[in-house]
Amino acid sequence: MTTQTNASEDAGRGHRTMRHFTVHHDDVTLPVSRGGRGRPLVLCPGLSVTRSDLHELTGLLRRDHDVVTFDLRGHGLASAADRYSFDGFLSDLGAVMAELGRLQLPSPPVLVGYSLGADLALHYASEHPDAIAGLVLIDGANPLPEPFITDADLPLFRAMWEDQVTRQQTGRANGTARQVLLTAQDILGLNLEIDAVRSVILDRYRKIDRPISMIMSTSMAGDSAEAERASRYNRLWRDGIARLVRDRPQISTAWLEADHRLVFTHAPEIAEIIRSACRRLGGPTP
Repeated sequence: MTTQTNASEDAGRGHRTMRHFTVHHDDVTLPVSRGGRGRPLVLCPGLSVTRSDLHELTGLLRRDHDVVTFDLRGHGLASAADRYSFDGFLSDLGAVMAELGRLQLPSPPVLVGYSLGADLALHYASEHPDAIAGLVLIDGANPLPEPFITDADLPLFRAMWEDQVTRQQTGRANGTARQVLLTAQDILGLNLEIDAVRSVILDRYRKIDRPISMIMSTSMAGDSAEAERASRYNRLWRDGIARLVRDRPQISTAWLEADHRLVFTHAPEIAEIIRSACRRLGGPTP
């Protein structure tokens, strides 16, 4: 079920009317925004990231694409859920895509995902290959050769996400477009689940015959004081993509000198890579 809420003009930048609506499914309500011109593109955010956080990248993409963005459950203006799981988030993406199907877009959209959103996009595409024109996966959906989080890492990650949640609660007031309702335990559990998902994710890639482009950070974990740990995480990240390219050599990969925050620090470069990937698809243009 979908409810139209409001629309606003962004004519100063040459954009079409912005449309805002909600998608109701699985006892959650997801806010969706659509605006821009050109080939349809759906942008799926990642864990602890809202569509408001991605405003710079979204604005750049709307110059050349009809962009749809949304908030996952427990993020931004979406409602909370009883629990958070990979399958729950995947169902959110599926519900948004189903609604776009009812709206009858002029052509199948390019599906773009960041971090967890990349994993969701890949899983959706493997189950609905005819529903998309192509995939652009940003620093996610990585077929890691071994788990990212070991038992020895658990205290570090638990403390890191407790600190992150505390900072989010301080800087992201409840009821705002940038709030995140998940607890540190929710986030830790999801990351452990994502490790398990990525251990078998190559099988998902093998089911997709649409063009796939990867945009990856060279130093996913940055250069923290935990230099040895960061080095391991960064090596795992690169090794996972090397494994993917060996198995699926037709996949295009672009590396950016950045950490996992690349969507915030390198939005113009990412937007241009996405534009180039879409141009290679041919078809609709602004």
